[in-house]
Amino acid sequence: MSRVFNFSAGPSVFPEPVLQQAQQEMLEWRDSGMSVMEMSHRGKHFLMIAEELESDLRSLMAVPDNYKVLFLQGGATAQFSLIPQNILNGKTKACYIKTGAWSEKAIKDAQSYCDVIVSASSEDTNFTSIPDASAWTLDEQAAYLHYTSNETIHGVEFQEVPDAKGLTLVSDMSSNILSRKIDVSQYGLIYAGTQKNMGPAGVTVVIVRDDLTGHAGKSTPSVFDYASQAKNQSMLNTPATYNWYLVGLVLKWLKTQGGVESIEQRNIAKAAKLYHAIDQSNLYSNPVAPPFRSRMNVPFILADESLDKPFLASAEANGLFELKGHRSVGGMRASIYNAMPEAGVLALIEFMAEFERTH
Repeated sequence: MSRVFNFSAGPSVFPEPVLQQAQQEMLEWRDSGMSVMEMSHRGKHFLMIAEELESDLRSLMAVPDNYKVLFLQGGATAQFSLIPQNILNGKTKACYIKTGAWSEKAIKDAQSYCDVIVSASSEDTNFTSIPDASAWTLDEQAAYLHYTSNETIHGVEFQEVPDAKGLTLVSDMSSNILSRKIDVSQYGLIYAGTQKNMGPAGVTVVIVRDDLTGHAGKSTPSVFDYASQAKNQSMLNTPATYNWYLVGLVLKWLKTQGGVESIEQRNIAKAAKLYHAIDQSNLYSNPVAPPFRSRMNVPFILADESLDKPFLASAEANGLFELKGHRSVGGMRASIYNAMPEAGVLALIEFMAEFERTH
């Protein structure tokens, strides 16, 4: 077997030690006599897995005690609708920052439940920047301010926490959660799909402050009510048990790597090397304004579009996979999440230089 360097935006690369441990425990988890896939979510063995999962996430992110940690289904996309259903709490307006495809989708879904105020948008720059905060329009009567901390498709990332001017701050952190240190207490709600930095597809983490729960509208099904899910330890219905287990393994791996602070320094170094190689090139370019470049998702364009297909074919021949950019923007994209080793980034840089030399 020969593993490749997988630059997919999600589902994405796993830490190899996690895959190896999952392989070893496939038939039997510890001394349970069964696979995690076969366990009842009410049984003592799975409850141990669930308790360790939440404990490890709280530890890694320093989640305060007055926040609930939920493990839900439906992806971050489901949260686009569930957030207004749960935390409007009688208000009729919410503020959103539009910086790319995912914040755009969040806005569209929220419009079914409230009046959405687009407080700022970088659409006029083709989502290659973040609007200056001094020009944002925030309504003090809004229930919350929502932003997407890292736009996976466009490769734009907030480098600082926005000033919500007293509004409850809500963030979609699907593609950069656990990649940099944050202060959870600055947020009312954080949500993230796990398929990029935390594990496989199929689990959505929601970290929500206690006072924001218990306000779901009467028409909100119980399975979509944060308070009901919190009361039932995210097991109001049968959860994606094996996926929870895999997320838990990834969190334990991250702890062995020195935690978020350590992995952030590695992420800074990996991204800096790749951006430097792109900026020094005559063939490749990155469209994002440097202050807003993502550490996780690095889009780049070839000066001659006719070289796109040969580039991708040659990359795969060299063990570099999933470099094709999102269909909505084209070009290339290298997703270099926590589990992407520096060796993968260096291999990509070396390949890009050789491809440029020969073309």
